Parts: sequence; C-alpha cells; structure tokens
Amino acid sequence: MNPNIDVQVLAEYREQPSKPDRGRFVFSYTITITNNGDEPAKLISRHWVIRNAREEQKEVKGEGVVGEQPTIQPGSAYTYTSGAVLETEVGTMGGSYLMRRSNGDEFSVTIPTFVLASPMAIH
Repeated sequence: MNPNIDVQVLAEYREQPSKPDRGRFVFSYTITITNNGDEPAKLISRHWVIRNAREEQKEVKGEGVVGEQPTIQPGSAYTYTSGAVLETEVGTMGGSYLMRRSNGDEFSVTIPTFVLASPMAIH
C-alpha cells in the first residue's frame, strides 16, 4: 500500500551504449515520486528486483536513490533518472522504497513493476 505516495515510471532503451551482439541491453528509467499526503516523507532506501527474459533475478538494495535521500514535501514531487543493464532484450523491474515521516514512522512504498524492452523485442 502506498500511503499518499504515487510512483510513476518511464523507461527507455538506450541504443548507443547497448551491444546486442554481446548480450548488453542498456535502459534508463525516470521515476517521479509524488507526495499527496499532508506531511513530508523522506526516502530512506530502495529495494529493486530486476528480472531478465531468462527469469534470472537480481536484487539491488541501498540507501536513497542516485546518491540522495530526498525529503518530499506535501504536494511536491521528486524526479530522478537512473539505469539498468540486462543480458536479454526484455526484462522487468519493480520493488519498493522505505520512507520515513517527520515523526519517525517508517513505511514502504511499492514501485510498480515495469517492462524494459528493446525495440528489437517489440517487432
């Protein structure tokens, strides 16, 4: 459950750094986290589950996002861009953020699972 926090994702295949003949497919994703609640929410950590087309799974856990632990004020949004490299032309990503309210209460926010797909996989 996402208590008044909305997460939107836009993923894009990056042709230049990708090397399909070597099993290297590079993607960027831009995430916008909107605080629709009444109090600030600080993003403490992230947990990603990344799967490729062979159902191989990798988990990534760490503090914050892109080197930051942003506090998102009520009615505001935080946007960042990051990337992922897969060994197959299609995969998925999803996970969660751990967030903290100003009173110290922590809660989890789901990052909806999204598809990473090269244009070659779509045709």
